[in-house]
Amino acid sequence: MINITHINREEALRYLGGAGEPDGRMLALLDEAEAALLKAAKPKYLYRVTDLPCDWLSQGEDIKKHLADCDRAVVLCATLGAEADRLIRVSQISDMPRAVVIDALASAMTEQVCAQVDRLLAEQMEGCYFTYRFSPGYGDYPIELQREFLRFLDAPRKIGLTVTESFLLTPAKSVTAVAGISGEPVPRGRRGCAVCSLRDTCAYRRKGSHCGFQNLT
Repeated sequence: MINITHINREEALRYLGGAGEPDGRMLALLDEAEAALLKAAKPKYLYRVTDLPCDWLSQGEDIKKHLADCDRAVVLCATLGAEADRLIRVSQISDMPRAVVIDALASAMTEQVCAQVDRLLAEQMEGCYFTYRFSPGYGDYPIELQREFLRFLDAPRKIGLTVTESFLLTPAKSVTAVAGISGEPVPRGRRGCAVCSLRDTCAYRRKGSHCGFQNLT
């Protein structure tokens, strides 16, 4: 059961690219937008464990390194649902600033949903150690695998999560990912800008910041 009662404002502001404390007008907008999103969003998730090695899952050198110390992997997806997307689209027609804020809050909320899934998996697989989540599109991990992830999880039928011809997830506020599972502690490795496919064009990097998915060693 996923239960999000508040959205991480710091992360939402990071997505907005803002700096410093929001003023009263922005705080009021954040409050209203958060309430609307929490009401609209219907978080859902799926996961499935598979043994390693797994040929279709291990395409590219980055994911092979990521899963090198693991004997199993958990493939997962999570979404805020079509209602969250609809809220953003309606706001884009009538109130673009509100739409931008809701979009940022939805991105932050999606990460919170994934973090809750991480905790649920840790509770259900007590004694196991997990790598961090690695998604199609990171490094040399093919974005085309979005379709294989959803097929493996039966996500279109079970939670209505699909992928477009250009391999974008629908609803948009959704994530697919894989995490390695081991009976022993696994190295955390590198993450964030080091493996991101958008690192050369990233607006956050141009400002000397980051999206929140930080490098760890």
